[in-house]
Amino acid sequence: MFVCSRHFHSGKPAYEFQESDTDWVPSLHLGHTQFKVTTPEAAGVDSISAAIILKDHDYCRSPSDGERSLDCQSPDFVPSEFVYTKENEGPEEKMKRVDQPFLLKRGSEDDQDSLLPQKKQRSLAKKLSDKERDKTRISIGPAFPRWRELREQKQLQFDWQLAFFFLDRYQWERRRENWVSKPLFQPSHDPPEQLLKCSVEHCPGTSRAKENIPVPQKENDEPHQNHRQLQAEHGYLRQELDALQAENQMLKEELEKSKFSYATVKCNARQLLFFTGLTSVIFHWLLTKINDSVERISQKLGQEDHLLVVLMKLRLGLSNIDLAYRFEESTPTISNICRSWIPTMAIILRPLIKWPSREAIRRNMPDIFDPNFTKCRCIMDFAEISIARPSNLIARAQTWSTYKHNNTIKYLIAFTPAGAISFLSPGWGGQVSDRQITYESGFLGRLEPRDQVIAERGFQIRSELAAQGATFRIPQFTRRKKQLSAYELETSRQLSRVRIHVERVLGRWKDFKILQSVIPLSQVDMLDDVVVLCSALTNLCKSVVPKSKQ
Repeated sequence: MFVCSRHFHSGKPAYEFQESDTDWVPSLHLGHTQFKVTTPEAAGVDSISAAIILKDHDYCRSPSDGERSLDCQSPDFVPSEFVYTKENEGPEEKMKRVDQPFLLKRGSEDDQDSLLPQKKQRSLAKKLSDKERDKTRISIGPAFPRWRELREQKQLQFDWQLAFFFLDRYQWERRRENWVSKPLFQPSHDPPEQLLKCSVEHCPGTSRAKENIPVPQKENDEPHQNHRQLQAEHGYLRQELDALQAENQMLKEELEKSKFSYATVKCNARQLLFFTGLTSVIFHWLLTKINDSVERISQKLGQEDHLLVVLMKLRLGLSNIDLAYRFEESTPTISNICRSWIPTMAIILRPLIKWPSREAIRRNMPDIFDPNFTKCRCIMDFAEISIARPSNLIARAQTWSTYKHNNTIKYLIAFTPAGAISFLSPGWGGQVSDRQITYESGFLGRLEPRDQVIAERGFQIRSELAAQGATFRIPQFTRRKKQLSAYELETSRQLSRVRIHVERVLGRWKDFKILQSVIPLSQVDMLDDVVVLCSALTNLCKSVVPKSKQ
């Protein structure tokens, strides 16, 4: 079989060490008549003899032109072990040529030793060896640690083995790119088009190139081995990908669980009760009630999360910055949610604060109020909520409370005997008296004749209630008295037993921590809506006053 050296099967000649390659077989126009000097070791001689020959180079000069002929047919051609030729030479001839003694040595060994001293011979041989080594030396710079690490991973002993690994990998990638770029109808083993156009005079063996070329066993097994390696690598990568995807999904689920939202709270009833003060049933009822009237401020948070923000603001008294960190939102967004939702919810839930009729109160009268307080219509009290100190002197004076020793907003609140909040006045400055709030809030207009109103001692509104025909029941004073009478003592004890339950209702109302905190001046305008909303939510909870005696 002959292969044209101007075309080849792969488009280029094979490497010198790839003797089993199709493009390596000696044939026409391979240029092997030229001298190709290799290293002395590859030629089978030692470095000292090579140095002697290279120094004493007049052996190759001819008497005619003084130059050594490059044509192997010329009489001036001198064979040398440094001439690597493969023309008309098989493996056996090549082995014989390597084993035969060096042909160009001239004179005896003593003469050669006399020509060059031993140190000079070693120095010259070392220079030649370094020169030949520099021709094949490549500096990879900072890539050397990775080179060494990869060589250890591949369990290769020499650097040239790793270089062959990269070259083979590169050639394989190039071949695969050529296979992909070729049309589907073109066989991959067809010779190049220009090789088919070669004339008989130029390439006598062209006709044979069309025949089936036998492929060596090594080249036939190499693609299969690469295919098995790629399959194993693909399986390993697929397993690694599946493991990473599973880990990614698990981390996403953990991230969703770690992110504070209604989805992480609704599964735990105790957590939901702690953060909102409501059960899940009441929470969903409330969301359904207000869902059509409120606006969604943040696209990242759902409607449930908006309601959770408002309820946590009321229940726990958290600041906007705290809520922003919990829900991973900005502080202005939390502020907009509260300012948009709280007034709307207060308007929707205000009907829950209802003044009941006398018959409704008597039907739901607890046993603790019988038989002494069957005509009780409500239990009244005043609640003061602290605010930040105003900068305006007039506002500071109007909100100052001598009872709390702080700037406050005062509210009149009334409870039914069953424990529900039935009346809530607008907010007044802490300097306003209880009598003025009672008179101007409209509380007196709701009373009927023969109603009883229970309150703590210190309320000076007996005359105002008497004008409406109502009775005012407060504990007896011990001022200017050494001892209470038996009747006064028994009456005071009965009132105390009744008021203890009212204090429990008032304590549940104050469980909304925002009512116990200091309200910033920027939120004082929403305080009335906050108080209304807290009162309505308190009425949604179960009553703390028992229906029967315990």
